[in-house]
Amino acid sequence: MKIRWSLPTIVSVSLSFLSMAGVIVLALVSCTTTVPMESSASRLVTAPATTAIAGLRDLQSSFHAISESVSPSIVRIDVRERVTQNGPQEGLPFFDFFFGRPDDSEPEDRGFERGGVGSGVIVNSDGRQYYVLTNDHVVGAADEITVVLNDGTEIDGELVGRDSRKDLAMVSFQSGRDLPVARLGDSDSLRVGDWVVAIGSPFGYQNTITAGIVSALGRRGGPEGNISDFIQTDASINQGNSGGALVNLDGEVIGINTWITSDSGGSIGLGFAVPINNVIRSISEFLADGEVEYGWLGVSIQTIDAEQVTSLQLPDRSGALVNSVFGESPADEIGLLAGDFISRIGNAMIRDSDDLVLIIGELPVGESVEFAVVRQGEELTVSVTLAARETDATINQLYRRLWPGMSVYPLSPDIVEEIGLGITNGVIVSLVDQGTAADIGGLRSFDIVTSINGTAVRDLLSFYSIIADPELKEWHFAGIRDGEEFEVTVVR
Repeated sequence: MKIRWSLPTIVSVSLSFLSMAGVIVLALVSCTTTVPMESSASRLVTAPATTAIAGLRDLQSSFHAISESVSPSIVRIDVRERVTQNGPQEGLPFFDFFFGRPDDSEPEDRGFERGGVGSGVIVNSDGRQYYVLTNDHVVGAADEITVVLNDGTEIDGELVGRDSRKDLAMVSFQSGRDLPVARLGDSDSLRVGDWVVAIGSPFGYQNTITAGIVSALGRRGGPEGNISDFIQTDASINQGNSGGALVNLDGEVIGINTWITSDSGGSIGLGFAVPINNVIRSISEFLADGEVEYGWLGVSIQTIDAEQVTSLQLPDRSGALVNSVFGESPADEIGLLAGDFISRIGNAMIRDSDDLVLIIGELPVGESVEFAVVRQGEELTVSVTLAARETDATINQLYRRLWPGMSVYPLSPDIVEEIGLGITNGVIVSLVDQGTAADIGGLRSFDIVTSINGTAVRDLLSFYSIIADPELKEWHFAGIRDGEEFEVTVVR
């Protein structure tokens, strides 16, 4: 289970106990009535509130049904990775260890195995061939994968495919008997407050079931750039739950448990699952091709704040700003420019840069889609045909074609006051992408750009207007760096 660090555990645990105590007190109050006794010493006699208990029993029966129907389709995933270390062997004599072997032979490679545990959900079958969905980080670099069924049966598993962008992987295995396949629900129908059950193998304890509610929907910011939005739940999720199921009261899998926020590695009530609707396409493509194909637009983007909204003269901040465009990419071919603000793709309104990445990732490769763009204060519409996304390593090799290869920010009053140079016109470089023309040409983060090719840069609009000229190949940047004037030449 992937972990993100948060507030001190001792505070969270204390608050949890206080919260539990409060729930218990409320439950006792709601399920009891007071009856006066014929005695000088008044005593309280409790009587069950039958309606409240009946409701709790109904909920309890739902948990029983979920356990009996869903647990057989949830498996444990045990992985073993062989690791080789180059170094001295254990047990060598003292002088051999420090001064080498008498025959000057090289030390032998020393190997050992590293293990891990996670969970998985049986999502498909073909005869007695079964397919398990789990997390990519559960499989990792495993050399051996073992699928452990609900009854403890161990079966060798084989990796079918992986989707690192959503932290998903598929493993197959063969069984000598029929096994149930999990029913998948509709995560779009979830509401905050819905009861959910997490099923998996936390710390290797198989068939562990915990209950809670949907705490929030549409959470962003998963580990290692996961492009999904997440279901947040307070159902207890711990290490080893990764790849397990988040289930609704109808016994349908509505999420794949993926990561937690914790100080200690244990649950503090902040668990996150990939919505099952974000997983459906990955399952289909795993089964068809063993890999998931994503669309690629070919831009570097960012979410903007209020200062940028004002400087770019935009109606609001809902959308994503194009910082740079990859040469010869789909974006470049249809004429998208740095400084364009994408507000809609097809019928989907864009909230921020994460939203744009998620939507583009789900679009079919090779099909044309309409983009709504604001450029220099004017609205326009362009049609883009997405290409298949290359590997991250391949994309990194294309950074020399990323123009201009940097992000800039307006000179806000706070920044002007901080630099104390009396400069009010220009933009400040917030980031330079490594390996780009801007980087090679010598631009650096926190440079203040006041002119390009002799033309004054007043604000973000003028900056993007100047660098948008496709005919120019050489750009002379001038401005202030560390309180001193500087000039650099960037060749596109």
